Amino acid sequence: MNFFDVTVIGAGPAGIFAALTCKKAGLSVALFDKNKTLGRKILISGGGKCNVTQDEDMSDFINRFGGHANFVKPALLNFTNEDFINYLNINGIPTTVMENHKVFPKSMKSTDVVNLLTQKVNQAGIQVFKSTTVEQVKKEEAHFHLTTTAGTYSSRFLIITTGGTSFPATGTTGDGHVFAKQLGHKIVPTNFALAPLFIKNFQLSDFSGLSFENLTYTHWRGGKKIGTYCGDMLITHKGVSGPGIINNTRYMVRDDVVKLNFVGTNDEENRGTLTKLLQKNPKLTVKNALTLPEIPKRLLEHFLMLVGIDSQIKCAELSKIMRTQLLTLLTAYEMDIKSVGCVNSAMVTAGGVSLKDVNPKTMASRRVDGLYFAGEVLDVDGDTGGYNIQFAVSSGILAGSDVGRRSRDD
Repeated sequence: MNFFDVTVIGAGPAGIFAALTCKKAGLSVALFDKNKTLGRKILISGGGKCNVTQDEDMSDFINRFGGHANFVKPALLNFTNEDFINYLNINGIPTTVMENHKVFPKSMKSTDVVNLLTQKVNQAGIQVFKSTTVEQVKKEEAHFHLTTTAGTYSSRFLIITTGGTSFPATGTTGDGHVFAKQLGHKIVPTNFALAPLFIKNFQLSDFSGLSFENLTYTHWRGGKKIGTYCGDMLITHKGVSGPGIINNTRYMVRDDVVKLNFVGTNDEENRGTLTKLLQKNPKLTVKNALTLPEIPKRLLEHFLMLVGIDSQIKCAELSKIMRTQLLTLLTAYEMDIKSVGCVNSAMVTAGGVSLKDVNPKTMASRRVDGLYFAGEVLDVDGDTGGYNIQFAVSSGILAGSDVGRRSRDD
């Protein structure tokens, strides 16, 4: 049996930085990955341009993880976004800041980041097992034993960084959740996050590509309002997307309902305002009276058609029922969720290893001595824009640092 001080399962950003940190502490390290190359999921981040992080203040940064600020805080403060940007710049990858504080390599090539990390792993002398599947993980006494397609290996410490379940072609097929459960950890049921919404009987497909800035919408389940959100939205062929949607899909499931307010932030106030507008212009057509900067005329015409209002009907001729139906479409356009993304459209996975089972100050398991988790395998998912890569890197470094500390103290 081959023995290492540390074995790391998963060679994404979390696994690579965990392995590098352990190696820097003088430990022998084996890094296992299903893929032929390291950092496979990094290659598709930011549409292949690699949105590595954000340059916003860390006090704002830590609040972009769906209510898990207290858990992510120690890792992110230990290795900040500024630290990561400096790391890339020092190692020959100058960065640039684009819209909404997003940080990219100036080359806009994710391959540059992957090549750098691969070079660092090789220079460090880390034993890398590519195209290798870990089939079983056991712990006996003080050691972990890994059965893989390349043989059997053992180690004093094990770091699991296998990611979630989205984009399985990159190797993220939920293996880490299986290992964690077998080792006694609770797994929070997974769901796709940072994903578009696919809508049942979608009636806006003709408007695919139409976008809205700071659109407000509400989220409902079983007739009860779950939340109110605001952000940029994009109409697609099968539903809706854009940052304002995908940042909140972590809270949504099939058969939930979203209601879009196309004309403001408060549906009741907006209905009152629109009602007065119609009443003050009795001789104008409804189409001309409702000239609204927030909503394109062709979409308004579509809503008129759905209600059965002739484009030439005057405001004075509008029945109360028609007016109510039209204003409901404008301020609370209802859509039933068919699905939250799909396995190849969701950027990350919500759910995973329960945070109650992991010490946020070290990334160490509270249940199994010597076991660590980092990155998306945990029940942590950040907003779109580089937050998830940053947490993966920061949590990987934090896990590796604690392994190094413990090895010195043993």
